Amino acid sequence: MMTRFFEDYPVGLSDKFGPIDIEQDEMIAFAKQWDPQPFHIDADAARSSIYGDIIASGWYTCAIAMRELVNHFLSPASSLGSPGLDTLRWLAPVHAGDRLWLRCEVIEARASRSKPDRGILKTRIELLPDGGDPVLSMVAGNFVLRRGRH
Repeated sequence: MMTRFFEDYPVGLSDKFGPIDIEQDEMIAFAKQWDPQPFHIDADAARSSIYGDIIASGWYTCAIAMRELVNHFLSPASSLGSPGLDTLRWLAPVHAGDRLWLRCEVIEARASRSKPDRGILKTRIELLPDGGDPVLSMVAGNFVLRRGRH
């Protein structure tokens, strides 16, 4: 991961990372602990659901996106956390065996008026399957240190 500061995230910067292979054991273990709905953890219940098979928890897909964002997009030297999400949409079910890609695009970047050592980014974050439409879409805010101001 290269070191980036606020100035290195201009509006329009777009990156794609992956692939991320979705493994059934991992998605079921997550769901058993955090989102134990039958269509996330029980194959028989999932087969008789509207999904026809076990699907990943939406929160699991968010966790995957966050892991990739931290590993590849947000610099550990400058990332100061997030004030939250503006939008979050689960657009399609994620199944075991899916291969996903994380796409990030900076859609807003502004210097903080109250804290001159940092800027505020808004980033559109999507998880996409090979050759398909997004299964997850969110817009996140991030506080990022400015170069030479920390």
